[in-house]
Amino acid sequence: QLQLVESGGGLVQPGGSLRLSCAASGFTFDYYRIGWFRQAPGKEREGVSCISSSGGATYYTDSVKGRFTIARDNAKNTVYLQMNSLKPEDIAVYYCAAQPEIQASLQAMCVQSLGRYWGQGTQVTVSA
Repeated sequence: QLQLVESGGGLVQPGGSLRLSCAASGFTFDYYRIGWFRQAPGKEREGVSCISSSGGATYYTDSVKGRFTIARDNAKNTVYLQMNSLKPEDIAVYYCAAQPEIQASLQAMCVQSLGRYWGQGTQVTVSA
């Protein structure tokens, strides 16, 4: 059964850190780019960070550069998003998605929120 399952969300104080995980199953993980996306209340979904199938290329939206780091472990079929220096504007439901490597580009995946498969999301709340 094809699945993308996010975990690691929660409540953190401003300036704190969280590490999100996206565990995949049911498809050939090594052939897919993985992206992290978020949607805040009343806002459109936006691409946060995307990573190529090999892990050799990454993309970050400007607002998270220098604070977030994406990484993948293909042996574990898992992608991580390390989020540091969290701000209230990072509050959102975070989703991971998988897109075949041969379709579009890494930047397009993130900018256009492209994904063949999507997870159910995990809530991130930043509050004192």
